[in-house]
Amino acid sequence: MERQKSMEKGLLRKSLSIRERKFPNEEAFLETGLARKSPREITKKAQNDDGECRVTATVFFSTFVAVSGSFCTGCGAGFSSGAQSGITKDLSLSVAEYSMFGSILTLGGLIGAIFSGKVADVLGRKRTMLFCEAFCVTGWLAVALAQDALWLDCGRLLLGIGVGLFSYVIPVYIAEIAPKHVRGSFVFANQLMQNCGIALFFIIGNFLPWRLLAIVGFVPCVLHVFCLFFIPESPRWLAKKGRDKECRSALQRLRGSDVDISREANTIRDTIEMSEVDGESRMSELFQRRYAYPLLIGVGLMFLQQLSGSSGVTYYASSLFNKGGFPSAIGTSVIATIMVPKAMLGTIIVDKMGRRTLLMASCAAMGLSALLLSVSYGFESFGILPDLTPIFTCIGVLGHIVAFAMGMGGLPWIIMAEIFPMNVKVSAGTLVTVTNWLFGWIITYTFNFMLEWNASGMFFIFSMVSAFSIVFIYFLVPETKGRSLEEIQALFSNSVQ
Repeated sequence: MERQKSMEKGLLRKSLSIRERKFPNEEAFLETGLARKSPREITKKAQNDDGECRVTATVFFSTFVAVSGSFCTGCGAGFSSGAQSGITKDLSLSVAEYSMFGSILTLGGLIGAIFSGKVADVLGRKRTMLFCEAFCVTGWLAVALAQDALWLDCGRLLLGIGVGLFSYVIPVYIAEIAPKHVRGSFVFANQLMQNCGIALFFIIGNFLPWRLLAIVGFVPCVLHVFCLFFIPESPRWLAKKGRDKECRSALQRLRGSDVDISREANTIRDTIEMSEVDGESRMSELFQRRYAYPLLIGVGLMFLQQLSGSSGVTYYASSLFNKGGFPSAIGTSVIATIMVPKAMLGTIIVDKMGRRTLLMASCAAMGLSALLLSVSYGFESFGILPDLTPIFTCIGVLGHIVAFAMGMGGLPWIIMAEIFPMNVKVSAGTLVTVTNWLFGWIITYTFNFMLEWNASGMFFIFSMVSAFSIVFIYFLVPETKGRSLEEIQALFSNSVQ
């Protein structure tokens, strides 16, 4: 508590210093309460003002529209599992060719991630989401109309580029518009909607032809484009671009017409002014001591998220059930039924339990599930307990996907959106997102080959990665629950000093 108070006072002193340098003869900022008051009074008043900040209908609607892009992402992720048998039969694809098709979504995501930060910085958060949908709409149509593996892969690649851009801009946009006391839950809705998309395709993929399934994925993308015209741009992006009048207008719309947004608007501007003292950082300048701690956390969480095998388990759930002797149609339907309520639970408790606790609980459950799958496939290879192998397989796959949905799936993206200051958000966010998609592609491309080679050994490795993730989170990841973005960035700044 004392550390947080000290951090807030330091941020306010820096803010006041910048204002005095820029406006030495003016008292225009007396109304904000930053002048002629003690740091204790300033801190108390700021906390009271933050507590009075409401969650308006505009914030709810803007968040819902933004995370609808994640629903499109979930549809893309769930498509490969439900469509596998139909595509391999109709287009006569080999295991290697279908592995390429399944994994090329993550390769496209990698390409989109490379440019995600810069595109979001140049176009703005809202127009970047529109830009994403151009790729997604074209990709779904190409898949639906494909007559050979080349068109199939091209469509999946375009879809992946859109998804890669989405993976950066959606959590950043929500983190920048949501009040701090609900920011975690609102950003976690990103994972909830992604799970809704996966669940929908797991269910309808059991009885719809794969071409019609692609058309179903096309429809929400078109609806998302229409809804994006009715939400405001991020106030923090507008402030960064020097569009103060539009920043205040967007902030007023988000917080309500009867709310005084002067303090929040000034705090946003102060923080951006402080980050501009160092100038916009390039990728090469990112590897400095002052950014090492948040960069280690962001890259480390994405690295561990993918090396836990999460993407492979989701993309090829049907193959895992079939290998364990469990009916894939029943298994995917059970997953779809449970994963959405579990993600809803995560959305509710993320701002109550905190990021660290939920992350460690998620990793522990994923590790145990992967260990159970390792044992199950080990029994299957030696012909031991054949009656129990399908049950172990079902519990292991179900537990892994549900545990991932509750924590490790969405929380690294929340933390990524919180920990980087505005002047490095583009380069740092790009690097973190590229890390996620690069290792996601490696896992999804090699997953089927490793499954055929040694399924038991593969899942044992995944369980060890989850165990290491718990240690990493316990010692390195700080709790960001209940803090504003400006307070979090001041915390990391103080940790370096």
